Amino acid sequence: MNEGRKEVLQIVFVLIGVVFLIKLFFIQIVEDSYKNMAGVNAIRKEIQYPIRGIIKDRNGKLIVYNNPEFDLMVILHEVKHFDSVRFCHVFGKTQDELRQLFKNFYTEIRNRKANQFQPFPFLRQLSTYDLAKIQDNIDEFPGFFIQDRTTRAYASKAVANAIGYVSEVSKRQLDNDKTGIYRQGDYMGQSGLEAYYEEYLRGKRGVKYLMRNKDGVIKGSYEDGKYDTLSVPGQDLVSTIDLNLQEYGAFLLNGKAGSIIAIEPSSGEILAMISGPSYDPNLLTGKNYSENFVMISNDSLKPLFNRPLMAQYRPGSIFKIAQAMVALQEGVITPETRIKCDRSIINCHGPHSNEDLRGAIANSCNPYFHNVLRRMLNKGKANNPFDDTRIGLEEWNKHISSFGFGKRLGIDLPNEKRGLVPSPAYYDRAYRGRPWKFSNIYSIAIGEGENMVVPLQMANFAATLANKGFYYTPHLVKSVGSTGMPLPQYLEKHYTTIDSANFRIARDAMQRVVEAGTAQYRAKLKDIVVCGKTGSVQNEPNPDHSVFIAFAPKENPKIAISVYVEYSGQGGRAAASIASLMIEKYLLGKTERPNIEEYVLKGKFLH
Repeated sequence: MNEGRKEVLQIVFVLIGVVFLIKLFFIQIVEDSYKNMAGVNAIRKEIQYPIRGIIKDRNGKLIVYNNPEFDLMVILHEVKHFDSVRFCHVFGKTQDELRQLFKNFYTEIRNRKANQFQPFPFLRQLSTYDLAKIQDNIDEFPGFFIQDRTTRAYASKAVANAIGYVSEVSKRQLDNDKTGIYRQGDYMGQSGLEAYYEEYLRGKRGVKYLMRNKDGVIKGSYEDGKYDTLSVPGQDLVSTIDLNLQEYGAFLLNGKAGSIIAIEPSSGEILAMISGPSYDPNLLTGKNYSENFVMISNDSLKPLFNRPLMAQYRPGSIFKIAQAMVALQEGVITPETRIKCDRSIINCHGPHSNEDLRGAIANSCNPYFHNVLRRMLNKGKANNPFDDTRIGLEEWNKHISSFGFGKRLGIDLPNEKRGLVPSPAYYDRAYRGRPWKFSNIYSIAIGEGENMVVPLQMANFAATLANKGFYYTPHLVKSVGSTGMPLPQYLEKHYTTIDSANFRIARDAMQRVVEAGTAQYRAKLKDIVVCGKTGSVQNEPNPDHSVFIAFAPKENPKIAISVYVEYSGQGGRAAASIASLMIEKYLLGKTERPNIEEYVLKGKFLH
């Protein structure tokens, strides 16, 4: 019996020994996790952050560049004999501030689900000056080290809403990142060109492995850099922006709410895009980013709201030019068609009575275009007036949409709005199935009612008129990296449904607007033929918005522009003045009408 027990015990001990041998084999030969954990004490992995691509204007002037900055990193597992008094002395902190730093640090570690073996930021965005004060003492604090990186800097605050800003990637963005490109602590573009061209600007991280002795002192590269990878700098962008023109536009719009957009018609390149009010983008860099972002976000003037792309207005009388083009195309009028200015139908302004098409545009005659839209929508294609209007509106919508209205044009910026071109389906929803006809919707004839446009669409419309019927998608980047080219979608022509011959009528009428019509006092230039159209956009119960579109010169146009100035009344005042000054500045390199500039800067447009 005793012999049997002895054999059983021997077998058990042998089995236990075999189990331990197998486990030891896996630990030492197969599994490398323990080896890696041991290596943590001898090898430090440092991220090499790439230099983000810079952005220049069309003439080579720097708009966005990089400044060096540094993060104080810590590996908790390596922190030994931490001297808080000495730390506070070296880093210029109080004990209370240090306690708060540790509290925030541990909170962030828990939120990020980090562990004690990986580096984590303790103090962020130290300047070169900060580094100079502490770099000789950093070895006194085992587990702490300096991580190099860069932060964005902006040469001009005039381009803030177009360029956008960069900040650290958020936890939500990390969770939604399906590419696996980003890591905690990375920066990414959050708006503007910085966001749209993120994949080109960001570059690619590298990594460096460093050997340390038992005291944590760096002794050189691990295996002579065999496993290191170099970071790849981001690609530079050349913007289409003319920085001189951009800054002049910001100067003119200062203290006003509105937008200015100038486009080169022959390419779709945006020469200037100003949103007002705006902000200083340098406030959204550096260690004060969070508090500055909260301050800017809470500003009642909404400086982060990019009006050129996001503000939606009624187009006002500017839309009469589009109505004229569609009516000519549909053959319901000719350039010689005269219509009585019957103000019992719809109100009008100015001393005119029986204009032809050019005169109706020049004098912005409301009854004329009321009659024109009725002819377009009620052609007698159906006996029922409701069905007849539906058929006519469908045809009208097709033509108007071909100008780029009612849809995103596709600019290289996020958050572009569509505006609205009303369709039969829209009115079906609005009237909840009840019938509707021309008499219900006639206000769209003069750019009021349900029509909605964004300022970018109106600038693009001006470029389309300049080009006699086609446009390139407006864009802000002239070339990406070393290609010397914009993205392919910005090289494609988009044609309207209107014959180019019909645009001659509109161009002649727009010249007349400036030389003898509603814009003659402030938009007319001495030696440059400007073609434009004023608009006063209804904004009850507040004052109207002042609107103006134009291009110049008439032959071989170099610039097309739209200006919206909110709560400023007639388009021939604020908007026409600003637009003509911008045209003058771009074509001549200077302005020669100090009285008009003074009028704009005083801003008393309603008096």
